[in-house]
Amino acid sequence: MSLRVVLLILVLTALLASGVAPHDRGVWWAEVMPVLIALPILVLTARRFPLTPLTCGLIAFFALILILGGTYTYARVPIGFVVQDWFDLARNPYDRFGHFFQGVTPALLGRELLLRTSPLRPGKWLFALLSLSCLGISALYELVEWASAVFWGGGAVEFLGTQGDPWDAQADMLMALMGAMLAQWLLAGTHDRQLARLPRAKRTQ
Repeated sequence: MSLRVVLLILVLTALLASGVAPHDRGVWWAEVMPVLIALPILVLTARRFPLTPLTCGLIAFFALILILGGTYTYARVPIGFVVQDWFDLARNPYDRFGHFFQGVTPALLGRELLLRTSPLRPGKWLFALLSLSCLGISALYELVEWASAVFWGGGAVEFLGTQGDPWDAQADMLMALMGAMLAQWLLAGTHDRQLARLPRAKRTQ
């Protein structure tokens, strides 16, 4: 059984289990929607455009982060309370972890797509473009949260997960930017080696 199939089964199992009795059904739908959109796309393109194991693993891990956050709501994820106690934090930090990987995963996915389908090559311009793109994605997500607060009213509190922090949106965007930059610094070498092992036809599609 290939790594991609194992990861798909893991994510689908977690998704189904999380949907049985989430803390808030509306928040669950909102949080897992990116997974529900991405999974069919990845499955349908897997044969024609297979992603590297690193990128597949990061996508699966990020999907699990979203699913867990949707199950409990981000402010109530149990492992977040454990970390909060360890470091004597004022709030459950699980959403910060999620936003960090909101930078990590799109950065490596975007890096793979651009290196395989555009004239861009590893270097400063690619690094800057990906970092700014991930910051933009994070800002767009904060705008979606703001819109939900306007149209959803009080029901958006659980989805926003600010936990009383007036600078929550800015901190979330900073975490995404840090994740995008660190992912490129730390994982680019491994990513390049995996890209080089792809068959040439698959590499240039």
